[in-house]
Amino acid sequence: MTFRPELLDELLQGYDHPEDLLGEGGILKQLSKALVERCLQAQTDTHLAEQRALKFNQSTAQRAKSPQRSQEKTIIRVSCTPKHF
Repeated sequence: MTFRPELLDELLQGYDHPEDLLGEGGILKQLSKALVERCLQAQTDTHLAEQRALKFNQSTAQRAKSPQRSQEKTIIRVSCTPKHF
């Protein structure tokens, strides 16, 4: 992957000495940390999405397999007698 020269210029702005690039607080260490964190976050997001999908599929399958309650019919008899006024 190639980087645009403008991007590299922006990243290297203010770095004058080799230790600014390669030292303890240098850009290389900062970039490495940011890249690793980004990759770990993406991996975590993917894992959590897979777990949610798995739980959803399991609950859907479990509902499909669970026995249905039988619907009992209840008969209600109503006696209608006309009222005389």
